[in-house]
Amino acid sequence: MKIKILYEDANILAIDKPSGILVHPDEHGSEKTILDLFIKKYPKLEIAHRLDRETSGVMLLAKNQKAHEFLKKQFQARTVKKVYNAIVSGLVKQEHGFIDKPIGRSPRDFRRHLAGRGARGQMRAAITEYKVLNRFTSGKDKYTYLEVMPKTGRTHQIRVHMKFINHPVACDSLYNPGGTCPKGFERLALHAKSIEFENLKNKKIKIESPLPKEFKEVLK
Repeated sequence: MKIKILYEDANILAIDKPSGILVHPDEHGSEKTILDLFIKKYPKLEIAHRLDRETSGVMLLAKNQKAHEFLKKQFQARTVKKVYNAIVSGLVKQEHGFIDKPIGRSPRDFRRHLAGRGARGQMRAAITEYKVLNRFTSGKDKYTYLEVMPKTGRTHQIRVHMKFINHPVACDSLYNPGGTCPKGFERLALHAKSIEFENLKNKKIKIESPLPKEFKEVLK
């Protein structure tokens, strides 16, 4: 599998991750991961942050330990700016909104996280901003196309928060099993559009990933 490089310097690599590939090895270790594809060329490569298997878009990798620590501090300080595109089920009424709801674990499924009532374990602060870009109908079903800006970096945060406001991400088999998909869509409708960070020369860098063709087709 050939993966497009969006940015590269002596310390940092930004790639255009396709939907359907793991970032980290799973418990079986039987699938190729992002690391597997790049480790031969960059033997000291480390993952700077994660994207879910079905999420596409821009992703940062550190070429060495120093770069990994440098990026890690930015993520912890929440100075990295991330923007996603998402197609969610139903018509979102507010043009712009914030979801400020801590996230914990689902009591029924170890794979899932949960915001609000019923969540278990340690509750971690989570804030997600969203803006409506378009509303549309596909077949008999209605959808909203959003720009989403997570202010924190919790596992599955956008998926959990959109589920919390009753507009789950389209085609999300984990958080909305049995839910509908826009016509021609067969993957989670979530794309990491851009990321803004500082490189090791303290220069602000903004990287963008083109919108995948399946998004363009359903939005045209």
